[in-house]
Amino acid sequence: MLKISTEIDSAAKIIGEEKAVEYYAKAGFDAWDFSMFDMVHVSSDRKSIIKTNHPLCGENYLAFARRLKKIGEDNGIECNQSHAPFPTHIPEMRSYLKRSIECTAEAGGKICIIHPMNKASVEENTEMFNELLPFAKQCGVKIATENMWNWDAEKDCVKFAACMTPESFNAHLDAVNDEFFVACLDIGHAEMLGANTSAPEMIKALGKRLCALHIHDNDKRHDSHQIPFSMQIDFDAAARALKEIGYNGYLTLEADQYLKDYNKDNVFDGMKDLARSAMKIRDMLQ
Repeated sequence: MLKISTEIDSAAKIIGEEKAVEYYAKAGFDAWDFSMFDMVHVSSDRKSIIKTNHPLCGENYLAFARRLKKIGEDNGIECNQSHAPFPTHIPEMRSYLKRSIECTAEAGGKICIIHPMNKASVEENTEMFNELLPFAKQCGVKIATENMWNWDAEKDCVKFAACMTPESFNAHLDAVNDEFFVACLDIGHAEMLGANTSAPEMIKALGKRLCALHIHDNDKRHDSHQIPFSMQIDFDAAARALKEIGYNGYLTLEADQYLKDYNKDNVFDGMKDLARSAMKIRDMLQ
């Protein structure tokens, strides 16, 4: 049976990472996705990073990762993957991408999702990933990149970005050509107007290279990151495609907008809603 997982960033904003891991275990998840977005923040012009007072940005970042791992183990839940901070085009970000890989290994995760540079060529992104791969291999962590999008304000829809289409995604995988470099498909991104593809098409095109997922729902126009089955994405079709390729990775939610209206007193109810939605998708794959 496939295992279900979820990002912890949205819950951590309400109750902190430690409680987020504990509560997601109690809600019924098998694993947690180590969100590292607060490791550093980005300037308004998206040209430089801003250091934070978060433990992941401090000297004891590995101790923080170990603490989360221990909380997970104590509650019967594991770290399956992580998400490094972004955007990756900022040169100063590179050292924090390596830190993210290191924290992933410390927490017990096997995959670190790192965005491609949205507007970069295959060659430019290949150079970035090849720079990171030797360190990732030392840590025993695979790098997964994901399908991105840019916004076309004139047409009110998304426009091309790195890995957005089956052709672009496979071109990146071919160029790096390393078993430690794999695909994470963002289901929501694949379904947005202007992407000219779909989640089932992307799943089938990636095949065995698909090792991780970001699952969430949207209205097919905006990157809503909502709980599955609340908007317009056809999860039946996505599930059929996953079954067709024999997907055996984790079913990881990235519905990070769902808990926006919750607070520390009722957030556990929302977390249980998320778990039920992930279980429903899992049932579709049985």
